[in-house]
Amino acid sequence: MALKSIQYRHHTLDISYEILNPHAKVDLIVLHGWGSSKMLMKQAFGSTMESFRHIYIDLPGFGNSTCNMPLNTNDVTRIVELLMIELNAQKDIIVGHSYGGKVATLLNPQVLVLLSSAGIVTPKPFKIKAKIFLFKLLKFLGFAKLRSLFVAEDAKALSEPMYQTFKNVVNEDFSNEFAAFSGKALLCWGESDTATPLSSGKKIEELMKDSKLVVYKGDHYFFLQHAKDVAKNIEETFLKTLEH
Repeated sequence: MALKSIQYRHHTLDISYEILNPHAKVDLIVLHGWGSSKMLMKQAFGSTMESFRHIYIDLPGFGNSTCNMPLNTNDVTRIVELLMIELNAQKDIIVGHSYGGKVATLLNPQVLVLLSSAGIVTPKPFKIKAKIFLFKLLKFLGFAKLRSLFVAEDAKALSEPMYQTFKNVVNEDFSNEFAAFSGKALLCWGESDTATPLSSGKKIEELMKDSKLVVYKGDHYFFLQHAKDVAKNIEETFLKTLEH
């Protein structure tokens, strides 16, 4: 594990990363989802794709990376870019799981790999809508301190900057960003995913001009069981870019 201090908007963020196969010529940047860390992604793919230089990154506020300011996804993307400049890393292949998929898309790599990416807004169940309405009513009445009873599981125990970041990014609609992506995209999804349902993957496939959707058995973390096959698909997708 290594750390780089990144200067961003008059703040210093320590960003943790790990590099495997350091002498390989093609860069593979791997970004985790919300509430996770680079270790999960390394666990999945660390022993695969030996011809690529793997760069596993803890996004700001997760794993061993710090975050002392509220961010949005554009901010997170810029911070990752600044780290990549420090590491002399190229945008050859970028893999993003869940929230990391939105960051990966904005980075605009040659090959984009989305693993059950966030970014397609799905209708909220009535129970969630009712909870939001009740919290807003209690806040209006002066009971904002009851926030912990209403926030999503993903937001509990977050620092104030990270809670503000969560609010900034949780309901982003990335339809335009997906449609604007002009590179080659590999979309991998778990057929039983309830966090980012398969319908989201199908929608992104429709939006992206040069994309392929591959469906696996499993849930939001399907890639932990299918890492070797996902890796094979990533390698084949990259090889196709060299044919042109």
